[in-house]
Amino acid sequence: MAEIRPFNGIRYNTDKVQDLSLVVCPPYDVISPQQQKELYHRDLHNFVRIEYGKQNPGDTDGDSRYTRAETFLEQWVAEGVLKADAASSIYVDDHYFMHGGCERKRRSIMARIRLEGWHRMVVRPHECTLVGPKSDRISLIRAIKANTSPILSMYEDKQHAVGGVLERATAETPLMRVGVLNGERHDIWAITNATDLHEIITTLADEPLYIADGHHRYESALVYQREQMALYPDCGSQAAFNFVMMTLVAFDDPGLFILPPHRVLRGLNQTKLLEFKQELASFFDIELLALDSAGTWAKVDAWLAAEQRPHLAMFGLDGENFMLLTLRDFETATRFMPSFHSDIYKKLDVSLLDHIIMEELLHIQPESEDGLVFNYDRVDAVQSVQSGDFQLAFIIQPVRPETIKAIADVSDRMPRKSTYFYPKQPSGLVMNRLV
Repeated sequence: MAEIRPFNGIRYNTDKVQDLSLVVCPPYDVISPQQQKELYHRDLHNFVRIEYGKQNPGDTDGDSRYTRAETFLEQWVAEGVLKADAASSIYVDDHYFMHGGCERKRRSIMARIRLEGWHRMVVRPHECTLVGPKSDRISLIRAIKANTSPILSMYEDKQHAVGGVLERATAETPLMRVGVLNGERHDIWAITNATDLHEIITTLADEPLYIADGHHRYESALVYQREQMALYPDCGSQAAFNFVMMTLVAFDDPGLFILPPHRVLRGLNQTKLLEFKQELASFFDIELLALDSAGTWAKVDAWLAAEQRPHLAMFGLDGENFMLLTLRDFETATRFMPSFHSDIYKKLDVSLLDHIIMEELLHIQPESEDGLVFNYDRVDAVQSVQSGDFQLAFIIQPVRPETIKAIADVSDRMPRKSTYFYPKQPSGLVMNRLV
């Protein structure tokens, strides 16, 4: 189903750049203004200048963050700071990071993937997207004609055929190493052996790919493909713009971590909070759990992980207790959700939160970020309520990879910000030119 291709990656020349940890940067969607400023000062060749450059007050169509990214890219290639690999490769990335007090490793491959429309079910999305981030990525692709950061997708490797190739490849000395930065490091290899490439390509040819992180980037690549096909109708199916760079990780990889985006809210008046407290009981069975009791978080975790009716935890109404909310009647709840969604979608705690609690009871549109913040640290989310910065914290459980697969297989999508794949793969390891 999926067409996988090796490619001649553009990457930092280690003869010119000795410490790669100084030049890679996070992907655009997690770079704050303060971090952007810090990355600019970290190194003159930090990849942030291409991935997510500064906006200036006097920017025009002819002089913008996108045109400056193009200038940096071409200048760095001309200077030899960036270079194209001579051999067409599929790259292996061993991404080491800390989680739960231990070092973990997520193993993935980077390759070119043929772009396919959603309707073909070759590449399958799982989450809704917004217009703004797509517009930004489309503008960057148009300017630099390259993929700067890969889309993270998942695949099934039931017979461990791909895994076997990667074990052989990673027995060699890495092509490059990125030293420790914020507790993370990378070892990168390039697979160029024709037999190994064939094994990977043929194994994954029968498998759909499931987008984990990067829906905006994929949709932007589809838009760019359509534009280029209209401009150059005779280019044929092998033109570079028909492909996009992806990082592929196996569903059963032990380093595949999905964090839950907890929600914290502020800006609610006291009348609305009082009404909300009274109306909760019309949908949920409510159990109180004192925040300061022994083993509170262990109890919350066990309760969230239990196989029962859809449920989630909330803190903030009285400042002392968690309210453990269990949906009383599924059929009643579904009346407040769009009918076209699957039962899998309707039973997600994030769907209950967005449709029942936020839309129906609090009259807040989940698409509006006015007063809504996503927090991936549950303790910090609760503490932000205790400090008075926020009024309510909603703690949800992480979505399992098999749930993402089930949602995508029925052509449904979860609410936006349902998943956070941790950690993010940095930008600047390898680029894919589209010309």
